[in-house]
Amino acid sequence: MTKLSIITINYNNVEGLRKTIESVVNQTYSDFEYIIIDGASTDGSVDIIKQFADKISYWVSEPDKGIYNAMNKGILKANGEYLLFLNSGDWLYGDNVLKVVFKEYRDEDLIYGDAILIDNKKIIERFIYPECLTAFYLFNWMICHQSIFHKKMLFDKRNYNEQYKIVADWEFLIQAIICNNCTFIKINEIIVYNDATGISSNENAAIEERNKVLAEYFPQKIIDDYMYFSKIAITSKNSSLYPFLDYFSDDVKLQRLIKRLFKGLLYLKGDKNKIPSENRNYYF
Repeated sequence: MTKLSIITINYNNVEGLRKTIESVVNQTYSDFEYIIIDGASTDGSVDIIKQFADKISYWVSEPDKGIYNAMNKGILKANGEYLLFLNSGDWLYGDNVLKVVFKEYRDEDLIYGDAILIDNKKIIERFIYPECLTAFYLFNWMICHQSIFHKKMLFDKRNYNEQYKIVADWEFLIQAIICNNCTFIKINEIIVYNDATGISSNENAAIEERNKVLAEYFPQKIIDDYMYFSKIAITSKNSSLYPFLDYFSDDVKLQRLIKRLFKGLLYLKGDKNKIPSENRNYYF
């Protein structure tokens, strides 16, 4: 059994596909198979695949029913202990990435690293993910699936849910980490350049799907609490006062005095809308 199966899905993205394939076949690590699922492209993508055919373990070009349907096709053909989904247009950070990830014995259900979001060769954002994936983190954010190595056994009972067109990878992590308590480890290395042009621009559709996932897995009261605390967390992250208050966490009276002084300054400054409510005793 190979250690890793790399699965690339593609549809009419010939230049992005070439870049992805080159980043895979140039790896100094060799214990992997490479699978390409093409959705019957007509732009020359198949010619690129044939050009690298001797480096590809399996490929097919045929119509599919969307991104996750194509990914599921790849899963069915995979023989690796771990799976990495590297979509066309995404490319591995360097030629030694896989060697670094698997330089030690790994047995966790999920192995993940950091990612860089690219748009037209310009860095938009660097995603530095936390070492602990909590329910609260996954409620608000997602890890770029191109930087996650999934143990194949996670897909033994189910694949990606194809009723979701945008967030099926996020839904899969919700179930695996929160519901099934799978193990994970963070590798403090950048794994991938993630092509921003491949990210859905339909924000409303993404939010609608996300809400369906939350409703499926959590009671509404839990969702309401998480939404409320999320807003507080974002506010605290953007305020320079909160880190300062941490120094006085053992002195409640002093902390309360500082908070009241801060409220007074906001009042005098005219920023009444920024004054927190006294009814909220967790932050203010």
